[in-house]
Amino acid sequence: MIHKTLKPFPKHFLWGASTSAYQVEGASLEDGKGPSCQDVKKVPEGTSDLKVCADQYHRYKEDIALMAEMGFKTYRFSVSWSRILPEGTGAVNPKGIEYYNNLIDECLKYGIEPLVTMFHFDMPAALDKRGSWSNRESVDWFLNFAKVLFESFGDRVKYWLTINEQNMLTLVGPVIGTLMIPEGCTNILKETYQQNHHMLVAQAKAMALCHELLPNAKIGPAPNISVVYSASCKPEDTLAAQNFNAIRNWLYLDMAVYGVYNNLVWSYLEEHDAVPVFAPGDEEALKNGRPDFIGFNYYTTSTAQASDGTEKEGKKADQQKADGIPGVYKGFRNPNLLTTEFGWEIDPLGFRATMREIYSRYHLPMIVTENGLGAYDKLTEDKKVHDPYRIEYLRKHIEQIRLAITDGCEMMGYCPWSAIDLISTHEGIVKRYGFIYVDREEFDLKTMNRYRKDSFYWYKKVIASNGEDLA
Repeated sequence: MIHKTLKPFPKHFLWGASTSAYQVEGASLEDGKGPSCQDVKKVPEGTSDLKVCADQYHRYKEDIALMAEMGFKTYRFSVSWSRILPEGTGAVNPKGIEYYNNLIDECLKYGIEPLVTMFHFDMPAALDKRGSWSNRESVDWFLNFAKVLFESFGDRVKYWLTINEQNMLTLVGPVIGTLMIPEGCTNILKETYQQNHHMLVAQAKAMALCHELLPNAKIGPAPNISVVYSASCKPEDTLAAQNFNAIRNWLYLDMAVYGVYNNLVWSYLEEHDAVPVFAPGDEEALKNGRPDFIGFNYYTTSTAQASDGTEKEGKKADQQKADGIPGVYKGFRNPNLLTTEFGWEIDPLGFRATMREIYSRYHLPMIVTENGLGAYDKLTEDKKVHDPYRIEYLRKHIEQIRLAITDGCEMMGYCPWSAIDLISTHEGIVKRYGFIYVDREEFDLKTMNRYRKDSFYWYKKVIASNGEDLA
């Protein structure tokens, strides 16, 4: 659809950016914080551990001031579960409460709305030892954690996100370092989707609790959503794309919004003896979740072709690349798209297609909670970072948000990944996403000083013009 006149971004559009606790804070075992699964996992060879990261724990005032200089309307960050509850349950760590109180207050001092993610890939290690999401008690653990957050910070936090990229936790958990498979498990698919079910119930109950305790707050999910194209106009490929769309995307949003399992996914699970067990009350709890908005992460689209069922299960998947599922779909490299230095396809038009599809299905306001370009940024001798590739990537994606708004999609805000350089989940500090450069290398902490990239100044102009000036 070609529009002759574009609608403007909403007057109170929430321009900002995102981080996560375990990737940006550092201070991994400081001030009473317990270890999370990320702190105890074996990091990929050649990449940094998570002890220091960008050291935001000690430098949050400096970082928030830089975000304010850019003109942020919101800052999407996550709370470390084990910084608040070192054992995952039980005693609350007052130093953890103090840190997030300070962070929230620092944001509000500059008129920046905190957008708080409750869980971002960092289950407390103490709960990992008790089975993590495999344990049915995980629903109660998460609900207790949510209650502590709502009671501690709900007087100032208006916007909440439940679980970051739950679909990635389910589909590529080993890559992220989060999936716990009990020893002796013989049906890994069934176990995986049982854990997913516990997360879905926990999310629904947390949304209901938020509405009960904080009637003026808003809460929503934050999966990684990107539409799946058919590799051709062959009907078999179209069916394969529908299969992957259901498994990758619609399972999570159908459940968040409607409280029911997507029929294609349920059929797939039935076929593989992998349907989850419902505990008493689960069905009612799932239907009582009711998000106020949809947060979603977008990096690129996927493309699927028909599978004849004879392929072997692929092992090369990550958040944005999937080989396929035998008998369900087969991955396909889209020849129409460029890729990043790290092999992820770049598809701004697919961003618009994704927004249109989400809104068509659910008719809820949307906020983009991640979108960005990882690259090998370099600090020059005169302390500059020239990143025109990032500016071009973000410009093309922001253009598509405006087109989606003109299409009639209700967009609340845009929070690209990431506000500041941080440790990438499985590729270390060298894969930089931020508007702010952190002067450190993989194993050399150097000065840890902050430097404004060219994209910093560009995004500042974008925000000041409310998306009108993208030059």
